[in-house]
Amino acid sequence: MNKFYFLTGIFLGMLSFAPLYAQLFPDLGGQRRGTSTAQFLKIGQGSRALGMGESFVAIANDAEALYWNPAGLNNFEQNSAIFSHTQWLVEVQLEFAGFIYHLNPTNSLGVAVTYLHTDEMKETTKFQPLGTGRYFSYSDFLLSLTYARRMTDKFSFGLSAKWMQENIAELTMQSLLFDLGIYYNTGWKTTRFGVVISNFGNEMAPSGTLRYRNLENEEVKVNSFQSFPPPIVFRIGLAADFISNERHLLTGSVQLNHPNDNKENLNFGLEYGWQKMVFLRAGLKTAQVEEDLSFGLGLQHSFAGFTFKLDYAYTNFGRLGYVNRFTAKIEF
Repeated sequence: MNKFYFLTGIFLGMLSFAPLYAQLFPDLGGQRRGTSTAQFLKIGQGSRALGMGESFVAIANDAEALYWNPAGLNNFEQNSAIFSHTQWLVEVQLEFAGFIYHLNPTNSLGVAVTYLHTDEMKETTKFQPLGTGRYFSYSDFLLSLTYARRMTDKFSFGLSAKWMQENIAELTMQSLLFDLGIYYNTGWKTTRFGVVISNFGNEMAPSGTLRYRNLENEEVKVNSFQSFPPPIVFRIGLAADFISNERHLLTGSVQLNHPNDNKENLNFGLEYGWQKMVFLRAGLKTAQVEEDLSFGLGLQHSFAGFTFKLDYAYTNFGRLGYVNRFTAKIEF
């Protein structure tokens, strides 16, 4: 019990220190803001991970590993399906669905689909501020295929190949991207860590023709656009169980993120589980302009060989408001 208080004190101390992160460390990398495209790839998936402040690459032991760490597909034995809905900011909808199948105790496969979309919007111009009579919409689609392999009883790796398409009005952008992750159980107590590089790929640019009218009310056509890299991010995380018995499970996690379009930042997460039925979560993201605290609730029940999980996460976005996220998982 003394060890529990000691470890919990260390973790809570890190949480108290986190708000000072931006003041104690210079804004190295902040000049990279706005230098990547396909920003929907940065929106995290899964209410469990999001309730823990997105500090999840070193945990990744359920279907949410499809997004956070492909190596995590081998951290659980049951086949699993996941469905998630997010009411994103400014009336944007985000859907996520995935399935994991274990070929054997060593090899696993996964597939996931992400779809971000808006309702149709009225087109307006300087000369027709009330509308041109035309409408347009915006959408992002991502299909990912994942393979994971357990190399030893402590080490696993995973690879995801992802095809994305972004549509806005007459413009379309497509690309092939990759995620690579590793997961390692150190063998010391319950300590484990994960390392992931996400969205690795070539620069991309829209294709199609954009038409608009200039200040002389002349129609202009543009069919050549600048290319930008995808939002590549390198993550390394460390996790451990402070308490682990039949009734209680308390897990803490810390994660360092290095994106190619912003400065480095730290995430912290806690999850408490009671009798593998009820779960409470909290998380903190540092060095973010708006997003910081998150909280989550999870329910789990097993019946007739199936395990049903329902998770909820609340994320605070400061002046932008808040986001509610819901995720359902089935394991069999």
